[in-house]
Amino acid sequence: MTAATRDAAGDRARALHLHPPMGLSSAIVAVGALILVEIGLSHRRLMHTLRARRIEPTSPPPRWPSITVVRPIRGRDVEAEANLRAVLDTGYPGDVETLFVLDDADDPAYPLVEEAVREHREAGRPGTVSLVIAGAPPPGLTGKLHAMMVGERMASGELVAFGDSDTRPDRQVLRVLVEQLLAKPSAGCAFAPVVVNGAPRASGDVGYAMLINGWYGPSVALSAGATGGEVPFIMGQLMVFRRQTLADIGGVGCAAGQLVDDMAIGACVHRAGWRNILVEHPLYIATGGMTMAGFVKLFRRWLLFSRNGLPTSFTWPMWLRGLEFWGASLAFFAGLLGGAPGAALLPAIALVAFVASQLRIQQTFGGAHVPLRWAWVPFAIPLVAPAIVVDTTLRAQVGWRGREYALHATTARLAVES
Repeated sequence: MTAATRDAAGDRARALHLHPPMGLSSAIVAVGALILVEIGLSHRRLMHTLRARRIEPTSPPPRWPSITVVRPIRGRDVEAEANLRAVLDTGYPGDVETLFVLDDADDPAYPLVEEAVREHREAGRPGTVSLVIAGAPPPGLTGKLHAMMVGERMASGELVAFGDSDTRPDRQVLRVLVEQLLAKPSAGCAFAPVVVNGAPRASGDVGYAMLINGWYGPSVALSAGATGGEVPFIMGQLMVFRRQTLADIGGVGCAAGQLVDDMAIGACVHRAGWRNILVEHPLYIATGGMTMAGFVKLFRRWLLFSRNGLPTSFTWPMWLRGLEFWGASLAFFAGLLGGAPGAALLPAIALVAFVASQLRIQQTFGGAHVPLRWAWVPFAIPLVAPAIVVDTTLRAQVGWRGREYALHATTARLAVES
């Protein structure tokens, strides 16, 4: 190639960069406009669902049945003392038995639980409470599911509830769960939507709030809203069962071999012909001081949880929002790299609208205001999600509450079966 030919080729390349083909600019503008409209429509759908939520009026049952609350604990959660006080101050009108189930007396939470049990008994407060040592789980069971199974065997209540140790129930949620469960004869389990409501103290707190309040929680609400509150799964940070339902599914042990106990148990309930009911009263999760590295580990675990065969009605809204983000991002960078910065403006506006939508949704769901310095977190979550998905595919194992679990390559089942 002669020097003149090279110069001519360079001139053509520079001309294309300075004056990109009209087709490219038009395509970028069209994609940006389409995505911006879709962001607005999906935002409107979710906001309508969240604003329409209300606690269905029900009549109190003629008699409040006794209930056992099983609370597996491993490790010391954020503000653990306050969580323990809250779970013992239920406000439930009937008899309550609370079972704190730990692996052993060496657990860091053991002294806190022991003190909470002692104070409750000495003060003569309503309800009975016991500290139960379950021992290490056998192969094929997570530590949490093993503790739940031990608690279920020891439970004396007419109803049985299971609650996560990082939650802080208020004095209404247990009563509402029982009311809603008993109001519908076909309901086998009632569970509460979880909300991260504390003011963030670190970037990881914002990530956790966005994940729960901005993605998973609204998707559950959208799925339940289309079916009158019924869903074929459970997100069971606090779930209440009828005894007959547990008998029909073979107890919570029906989830043996699964990493994600609540979703698997919910599927068992659904297959047995019972309904899983999502109530509207929130259950709060205590958080504070989570680093971004800590959030990434948590996010990875939740993505592994999602392999448990969740219905499309639940997963599709999240996939759609992910496509909105990546479509706008690709169009934006295509405009910049293709020499069409003016055309890239519309995809950039779509990305800003995407972040603003996520922030607004999470706050409407019950989350705290996110300071401006952490407004980048809603952008980062879908940005890193594909890399984490790839990582979970290549490295099918997860650390959870001090234990490592090996998983099957494409499912949420444990590699070691029970």
